[in-house]
Amino acid sequence: MDARFNERRGQIRARYALNNAKDSVMKQEIVNRVANSKLVTIDLEDFYPKGQRMTLDIAPWLMEGIILREQTFRKHLEQHDWTTYADVYVSIHCSTDAILPGWAYMLVAVHLSKVAKKAVIGSRKDLETVLFSEIISELDLTPYQDRPIIIKGCTNQPIPENAYVLLAQKLLPIVQSVRYGEACSSVPLFKKAK
Repeated sequence: MDARFNERRGQIRARYALNNAKDSVMKQEIVNRVANSKLVTIDLEDFYPKGQRMTLDIAPWLMEGIILREQTFRKHLEQHDWTTYADVYVSIHCSTDAILPGWAYMLVAVHLSKVAKKAVIGSRKDLETVLFSEIISELDLTPYQDRPIIIKGCTNQPIPENAYVLLAQKLLPIVQSVRYGEACSSVPLFKKAK
């Protein structure tokens, strides 16, 4: 009986000590170390240009989809309803393997420049890359001077991979460190030597 009694008393003491430890932990204030740090998170999605994206395929304006006849091409451009592209971002491409002179795309861009926010040659991905190149080149870096930076990786918008590379390159000369991901799980990319 003494052995069972001592065993039971040990269990009660352990439970009492555990409850006291929980109480002292619960009484301590929870501190958000991330919020209190100098760490700055840059989310490229915050810079995502609002507006519709459209693609313009010029293949239908070519003879048999591959041969550009200047007169016919210009006629198609004159007859096209450009208002469709009002205040949108447009990527211009040719869905066939036609070999086109540079002026063909430029002529399309001239018409688009009257109505569209921006027009580029290439895919939608190329369009996003150009948009973010401009955004990052004009970005004010003052708030990031000598700070540890996390470049957030998960987004709901189609942020091109090049945007992350351009941002990192622009930040390197002025920041303390660069990480990629989230504050709770990030990958270190760069740390300034002391």
